[in-house]
Amino acid sequence: MSEESIRLVTIGRIFRRRWRFLAVVAVMGALVGYGASVVFPPRYTTSASVLLPGQWEERELLTQVDIATSSTVVDRAAAALNWRDVSAAELRGRVTASAADGNIIKISGTADTPQRAQQLSDQVAAQFVKFAARVAGGGTDSAAATEAEALRKQVEETNRRITELADASDPGQTVESVQARTELEKLSTSLEEAMTKLDEANPASNKAGMVVMGPAARPTGEAPPTRVQFIGAGALLFFLFAVVGHLAAARTNRRLRTEPELTAALGAALLGTVEVPESGRGPHRPEDGARRGWIRRLLGTDTRWELPTPPRSDDEAARGIRYRRVCTRLRDQLPSPRRLLVVVPDGDGLARRAAAQLAAEAKSDPQLRIVEVSVDRPIVPDRDTESGALVVLSAGSWTAEELAGIAEACADGRHEVLGIVVADPVRARETRPAAHPPDDATLALAVRGQATGGSA
Repeated sequence: MSEESIRLVTIGRIFRRRWRFLAVVAVMGALVGYGASVVFPPRYTTSASVLLPGQWEERELLTQVDIATSSTVVDRAAAALNWRDVSAAELRGRVTASAADGNIIKISGTADTPQRAQQLSDQVAAQFVKFAARVAGGGTDSAAATEAEALRKQVEETNRRITELADASDPGQTVESVQARTELEKLSTSLEEAMTKLDEANPASNKAGMVVMGPAARPTGEAPPTRVQFIGAGALLFFLFAVVGHLAAARTNRRLRTEPELTAALGAALLGTVEVPESGRGPHRPEDGARRGWIRRLLGTDTRWELPTPPRSDDEAARGIRYRRVCTRLRDQLPSPRRLLVVVPDGDGLARRAAAQLAAEAKSDPQLRIVEVSVDRPIVPDRDTESGALVVLSAGSWTAEELAGIAEACADGRHEVLGIVVADPVRARETRPAAHPPDDATLALAVRGQATGGSA
């Protein structure tokens, strides 16, 4: 699979053959997410809105946002709340502000209870309005405010006198009277415009008077991330990690799967490919001990997921022909008496069944002696009366280094590897398996030898 691209069929194969393992991993991730939600207690968030009257530019609104979250405002709110278990520094991290449409500043507060979240938002909004009013000049420059009010009253009195003079002027339609009334009206209009501009230029009258638009709503749900989100995120992350781990393992898999690779690793020719019906354990399942074997079967990890589904074969006679053809090739290569050592990698149940069936088909010509060799520390019995060695194995189960070790073990035992036989799994419909001798049979046709040497 290291040379293949990742396709949807590959993902589907993982889900189909590893669904129990993926489900267990997802449950473990959910438990981890639940533990994280316990470490991080739930939080509640609510917002209070402050209306800024008048005309405001965008940069000015951003300045007000910074003021609302400044340490001065938050520290005053902390002093007013007087929460003994929460410091002012912690509250600064729980208060946020943003500028909304319509010159509105939204001040959000986060706390461990809905009531505290509401109190925090309302208190920060109130302190922000007070502080902004002081910055704008409200209540700090009383002399300037008094002078402006006196000037406004004086202008109003002047306008009143101008109106009286206009009414008392000659009511006739002479040119002089019309010009006098026109000049008085212009003077009154100019004074009104001057006072309007004065009010607009006064920040205390224009941008003061911020209003809190009601108390903050008490939150009814937790702020994200909630406990449910923690659990879901943990299950999803563990599930994705498990899938990615399967794909990464398949990418780095160095087991040989093609016949040219197998022959090159063992340095021998391919004598044939035989078919082995699936047993109750299924194809390519490692034979673990009783301690962990049931765990692997429970999780579904006892089956190789990356191998394709075995083809269906209902013809037992055709399978027997393949075995007999291999026996014929062996007879043509071996001198009389035809004795041969059959080497099977330890743990390869598919190859062991194929070797037993091959011995049954060969009968006593050639006489086959089956031995299982560990791939970790391969040891082959010394040569006795055998004319060579035959390696029977399944594809996709062993690496080049492991097969090279078996070939070296055969050479150390003075056995020439005459060829290899590849066992392929097939799906059969027979309810009863084909007759073949058990692995520990002591028939004269095929005797199982010991991996440490010696004749049987």
